[in-house]
Amino acid sequence: MGSANKQPQSWGRYPLVKNNQVVPVYWRGELPDLGSMDQSILPYGYGRSYGDSCLNENGISIDTSHLKNFISFDTEKGIIRCEAGVSLADVLQVAVPRGWFLPVSPGTKFVSVGGAIANDVHGKNHHAAGTFGCHVTKFELVRSSGEHLICSPEQNSELFRATIGGLGLTGVILWAEFRLRKIMNPFIDMDSIRFESLDEFFELSAASDKDYDYTVSWVDLLIGGDKLCRGKFSRGNHNQDPDLAKKYKPKKLPLAVPIDFPSFALNTYTVKAFNEAYYHVQREKYVSKTVPYDPFFYPLDAIHNWNRIYGKRGFFQYQFVVPFENGREAMRKCIHHIQQAGEGSFLTVLKQFGYIKSPGMLSFPRPGITLALDFSNHGERTRTFMNELDRIVEDNGGVLYPAKDARMSPESFKKYYPQWQEFEQYIDPKFSSSFWRRVTQGTDSNIPTYI
Repeated sequence: MGSANKQPQSWGRYPLVKNNQVVPVYWRGELPDLGSMDQSILPYGYGRSYGDSCLNENGISIDTSHLKNFISFDTEKGIIRCEAGVSLADVLQVAVPRGWFLPVSPGTKFVSVGGAIANDVHGKNHHAAGTFGCHVTKFELVRSSGEHLICSPEQNSELFRATIGGLGLTGVILWAEFRLRKIMNPFIDMDSIRFESLDEFFELSAASDKDYDYTVSWVDLLIGGDKLCRGKFSRGNHNQDPDLAKKYKPKKLPLAVPIDFPSFALNTYTVKAFNEAYYHVQREKYVSKTVPYDPFFYPLDAIHNWNRIYGKRGFFQYQFVVPFENGREAMRKCIHHIQQAGEGSFLTVLKQFGYIKSPGMLSFPRPGITLALDFSNHGERTRTFMNELDRIVEDNGGVLYPAKDARMSPESFKKYYPQWQEFEQYIDPKFSSSFWRRVTQGTDSNIPTYI
């Protein structure tokens, strides 16, 4: 953010809300008096949450993006401590040359450490490493009472659990400490395998999760027919050649989306055309190569402001997970519903989560199959379609991801997260968000209608 006048916005650019005040924090020793503020408070980092979990309409946003100092780095043990506004990109810049890597990373490195904790982010290695919160050793949390609390699995442990995945509602994280993973160089040994059906995806996952730390698939859901989808299955491990480190040259952002695309630019036909081209870029069924970590983990980070592709109306990111026991059939039903509605996405990710339990009370990942995709915002039509998709997810024991949601109902949220009442007792009495009010009180303001 950077300016006290700039309004916070989420990455999906929906809903558009207005804050009464944005308060930037430049030094962790000079946090404003939270207790004296007369409106609800919410921390805000870089706005990479997709929905309204990072928004606080008519309230106060505490801009933590200026808290970018590193405090300590034990290069022998791989334990790093930094302020909450440090981005994962900043961590990589410091850690990778010293032989360390993030323990878990989402699909973008442009998120703050505080945001990674608040949303308990997951990545391609969930089956092997769990969530980001699994690797957090401690953090300092400031409450509106003026208390500065050190939270860890042993100290203020319940508040530690509530803050991980707690969507910024328990207080302001000033700094955090977490464990990194050792690497020999910045390269990944990657396999990219084309698959032609949902069944083949499940076969590849079953064959890969044991031997590969990182697995994920891009999928095309608009092919129709009994095969339901096709895609590219990517799997990889950190390369183990120490001499390869000398060959690494980091690249700067080469592309940017300078303007908002018109609303008609993304439709079933253009998405189909993109998917067709992307699927056939790789001519061979199986490709094995060694690549720098950036294109493997962060392909979309190479396109600055890619969310403008969806235009001024913004878009909905929809991510759910369904348990393994009925996951295959549930995924079939969901994909069929998406196909019937013609609502395919060119950014569609399919993956299996593992069994490592997160410490967070409200954490999203759990054993099962997860699908994440984007839907252009066409107003009531899109919301009706997603409400119907919700019912399939719910009927099959699945849940949605709060950090990517902008419209789930209170009834759905409380069904997905029955532990919400346990969590609620740890919310700071001065803190709130547009998301929390919507899913607990049913308020859903500022929703424009598009025909």
